[in-house]
Amino acid sequence: MRCKICRSKFEVKYFLQKTCLNPKCIIEWNRKVKATKWKKEKTILKESLKTQGDYLKELQVVFNKFIRLRDKGNNCISCNNPCKKENAGHYRSVGSSPGLRFNELNVHLQCEYCNTYKHGNLINYRVNLINKIGLDKVEELESYIGLNKLSITELKELKQVYKNKIKEL
Repeated sequence: MRCKICRSKFEVKYFLQKTCLNPKCIIEWNRKVKATKWKKEKTILKESLKTQGDYLKELQVVFNKFIRLRDKGNNCISCNNPCKKENAGHYRSVGSSPGLRFNELNVHLQCEYCNTYKHGNLINYRVNLINKIGLDKVEELESYIGLNKLSITELKELKQVYKNKIKEL
C-alpha cells in the first residue's frame, strides 16, 4: 500500500492504517482528518443558523438563474432588444405581490436597463406579456392578491425543484 502523505510504499501493520510509520506522515494525516471533520461540522453549523430569509435569498438566486436559462436567446420582454446583461424581471413586483415571487408566468428575461433604470418598463412589459402568454393569464396575474409565505421546508423543496429544472435545460 502507498502512504497517503509521502506516497512511499509500506506494509500495513495496523487496522485502517493509511500512512507509513514516519511520525511526520502520521501527524500530517491526523491534521487532514481533523480539518475535514471541522469542515463538515462547520457546514452543519452554518446550515442550522440559517434563517427563513437566508433560504429565500438562496431560492431567489436559483429561480432567477432558471428564468435566464429558460428564456436564453429571447429578447428583453419590455424593449424587445437583445439583452447585454440579463435579469429575471418580475411583471408584478415582489413588494406588491410576494405570492407571485416564484410564479414562472410573472417572471421573464429582461435587460438590466429596463429592469433597473426603467423600473421594469411595465407598459411595454404588459404589451409583450399579452403576446407571449395571453390576455387571460395577464389579467389573472394582475388580479392576484394572495400572500404566500413559504416555510423553510417548502423553500428547500422549491430550491431543489428549480435546481433539477436547471439541469434539464
